[in-house]
Amino acid sequence: MQPVVHFRNVNKYYGTSLAVDNLDLAIAPGQFVTLLGPSGCGKSTTLRMLGGFETPSSGEIFLDGKDITRLPPNKRNVNIVFQDYALFPHLTVARNIAFGLELKGLPSDAIHKRTQELLSLVHLKDFADRTPDQLSGGQRQRVALMRALAPDPNVLLLDEPLSALDAKLRQQMQIELKSIQQTTGKTFIFVTHDQEEALTMSDVIVVMNNGRVEQMGDPHTLYSKPRSRFVASFIGQSNFLDCEVISVEGGMAALRWEGNVIHAKVDTRQPAIGERVTVALRPEALHCSSEKPMDRLGLSGRVLQRIFKGNHTSLVIALANGQEVTAQLDLVALSQVSGDEVWIGWREEDAVILAD
Repeated sequence: MQPVVHFRNVNKYYGTSLAVDNLDLAIAPGQFVTLLGPSGCGKSTTLRMLGGFETPSSGEIFLDGKDITRLPPNKRNVNIVFQDYALFPHLTVARNIAFGLELKGLPSDAIHKRTQELLSLVHLKDFADRTPDQLSGGQRQRVALMRALAPDPNVLLLDEPLSALDAKLRQQMQIELKSIQQTTGKTFIFVTHDQEEALTMSDVIVVMNNGRVEQMGDPHTLYSKPRSRFVASFIGQSNFLDCEVISVEGGMAALRWEGNVIHAKVDTRQPAIGERVTVALRPEALHCSSEKPMDRLGLSGRVLQRIFKGNHTSLVIALANGQEVTAQLDLVALSQVSGDEVWIGWREEDAVILAD
């Protein structure tokens, strides 16, 4: 299948500062794709280059196989929803949505039909004659989204459009936005620095750091099998153990950590014997007990802090060498920890040997 969007060896400089570094990224049609990363990682610059608001310093950008690298924004079949919505304050909801259709010169009956379809999609037919200042933040966000979808773009670009909403409404809109994408079948490319937002909505997440793609994949794969320390720490929370490889056999590695032998599953690459590697462990993957476990994964520690978080409790534990790790326990698991002296362990398949 031909990608709907393809960045080919794209670089973007601002003066001597490299914002996007040799980006080679292909996006399949009909997916909800999120560009995720910290401020300054190049995600918004990537989106703006696709929209035609920035020009690459080198490289090419293709849309449905057509080179659009040097085309102005109005010559690309993409639309963008900005952080501040940018609605026209003097126009009604219906006129805001119809604006792009009017620019295309469509007949008035076709404009009316399309506008009504989109108002129905987001349950705003009763608000058609209101102006943006008479709407809630969530309603304005829906109008901005429908205005961008009205001209039927190949790709819809969304530059942190939920950031101005409060936490509860933001969660609601995440679900609604994904539902709209699935209903329309459009390719959505969404920019955010919020990992939970990315995990909630995305078919594919592109994790960016220092202008480069660190890892790309579906949310479950990125969370359960991060390739690098950056991805493991940016998406969710991880504990890290720096180890030496003792042996590798049958897809499992035996590792030495502070005189203890621990085990981890080999996934992305097979490490060499004697190599120093980092093992990532998610807090929810750790088992804790006041009794020393009978299996080979027991490490001793002392509870420094208990943090109640509603449906779980986080334990901050100091291991024998002073390193602190965090375990996330539900009520049943917490009942196995009666004092401050604990033993921790994990399933071998939950320990990830990072490639970088």
